[in-house]
Amino acid sequence: MSETVVSAPAVRRRGAASAAWSNARAVYIIWYRDVLRYSRERAQVVASLAQPLLYLIIFGTGLSSAIGGARFGPSGANYQTFIYPGIIGMTILFTSIFGAMSVVWDREFGFLKEVLVAPIDRSAVAIGKTLGGATRAMIQGLLLLVLAPLIGVALSVGSILGIVVLAFILAFALSALGVALAARMRSMQGFQVVMNFLMLPMFFLSGALFPLSGLPDWMTILTRLDPATYGMDALRRAVLGSAADPLGVSLFGQIVPIWLEALILIAFGLVMLGLAVRSFQVRD
Repeated sequence: MSETVVSAPAVRRRGAASAAWSNARAVYIIWYRDVLRYSRERAQVVASLAQPLLYLIIFGTGLSSAIGGARFGPSGANYQTFIYPGIIGMTILFTSIFGAMSVVWDREFGFLKEVLVAPIDRSAVAIGKTLGGATRAMIQGLLLLVLAPLIGVALSVGSILGIVVLAFILAFALSALGVALAARMRSMQGFQVVMNFLMLPMFFLSGALFPLSGLPDWMTILTRLDPATYGMDALRRAVLGSAADPLGVSLFGQIVPIWLEALILIAFGLVMLGLAVRSFQVRD
C-alpha cells in the first residue's frame, strides 16, 4: 500500500490558508452582526436624522438670514447649500464615532470576552468592528442625499458613485479611530466623555459649517491636522461639483486634489486600525 507523504511546507501552507479563512469568516460575522443590529433599529435610524435636519433646516436657514444671504464659490451657492455636504459628513462623523461604543458595550456585557477567547486572530475583531461601523455610518450619511432636490443640488449618477466611495472612506477612517479608542476604554461613561471631547472639535474644525480660507494661522494649522477636514472637503466638492473647487482645502498654497484627500483618509484609517488591532491583542 502506497502512502502519500505531505511535506512540512505544504502542511504549513494549508494551516495558514485555514487560519486566514477562519479570520475572514470571523470578520464577516462581526461585520454582519453590526449591520444586522443597525437594520433592526429603524426607530433609532429615523431619530438620528433629527440632528442633521436641525442643522440643515433651522441652523442653515437662520444663519443664512443672519449673514445677509452671503454667497459661496463662483456659482454663488447660498449658505444652506454650502453646508449641505458638511451635514452629510457630520452624520458620518457622529455615527462612526458613536458606533464604536458597541465595543465598550460588548465588553461590559461579556460578549467581547467570548469573542476574544475564540480560536481566531484578535485582529478580526478590530477589522470587523471597523468595517461594521463604517458601513452603518456610510448608509446613515447617504440617506441625506434624498434631500438634495430640496436644497437645490442636482446629482448625477457619476457624482453619486463618487459620493458613495468618499463617504465610505471617511466612515472607515473615523470608525477606525473610534474602535482604536474604544478598545482601551473600560466603561461607557469614560468613552462618552472622551468622544464628546474629541468629536466637537473635529466637527467644528473640519470646515463643515464655514470656509477654511482667511482663518488665523493657529486655526488654519488645526484644521489641516483634523482628518475630518479632508473628508468634508472631498464630499463638498463631490456634491457641489467643480463650483466648490475654489473653496477646497489648500496646503502650501495649492488646492489639495480629491484623490490625495482620499489617500490621507485611507492612511489615517489604516494607522488607527493598526492601533486598534494592537490594543485588542495586548488587552483582556
